Amino acid sequence: MVRGCFALSLAASVGLSLVYLAGGSRAWEGVLLAAALGGIAVGFILWATRLIDAPDNVEERREQKPGEGLGLISEVLEQSVTGVSRRKVLAGLASGAAASLGAALAIPSLSLGPQPGRSLFRTLWVPGIPAVDSEGGRVRPEDVPLSGIITVFPQGSEGAGDSQAVLLRVAPDLLSLPEARASWAPQGCLAYSKICTHAGCPVGLYRAQARELLCPCHQSTFDVLTGAAPVFGPAVRPLPQLPLAVDEDGYLVAQGDFSGPVGPSFWNVTQ
Repeated sequence: MVRGCFALSLAASVGLSLVYLAGGSRAWEGVLLAAALGGIAVGFILWATRLIDAPDNVEERREQKPGEGLGLISEVLEQSVTGVSRRKVLAGLASGAAASLGAALAIPSLSLGPQPGRSLFRTLWVPGIPAVDSEGGRVRPEDVPLSGIITVFPQGSEGAGDSQAVLLRVAPDLLSLPEARASWAPQGCLAYSKICTHAGCPVGLYRAQARELLCPCHQSTFDVLTGAAPVFGPAVRPLPQLPLAVDEDGYLVAQGDFSGPVGPSFWNVTQ
């Protein structure tokens, strides 16, 4: 009975692997997974209750005749050898069932996509590319209101989710950006990633008087004057800043990509 349960689990695990590799069927995968798990579980239960938990037998001691003990010794040895052999078979079946079940559960990892590489650290912004609105119109510094924001994209990629940025303008003398970013805000124009660094929601609200960007999902708030550093809410990482410049025709262009990876933090983000 125990051997049958382990054999059933082993066969079901192999079948699960074959069904998955053949294209998959949710119904059959569910049935085979249930048989694999159920077989190995029932097998261990029966092993524990029927083969290990044997009752204790007390035998009265009596006087033995000369030579009588040799037959008993032979019988005990024969039973011991048989018992060890059976345990080896059961242990082998249990190990095989567990190994095949583990392999069957690991095979779906082959369906995972390729590693993202550096794609999470780059967007479509490159040096010199113009900033345009959602309709593709180029933007001058004077087009940006002091009390509002404009969503901009790299030219030719209007609507690109990872490259969207909020563009706003403040009085240049109010800025308190890091020294390395002194040239990133021509005429007080600032651009930050529109993707919140907490959960990826769009940062679409601007408190003009407080000069703060607000994420409506969880109320993360960012100070635009200090490089969009978080001042309230669950976000702990600033919004990446897009370095801006004004070209010879008076339009805003990017000096390069964002200052850091956009969106929520992940395992190897250090900025």
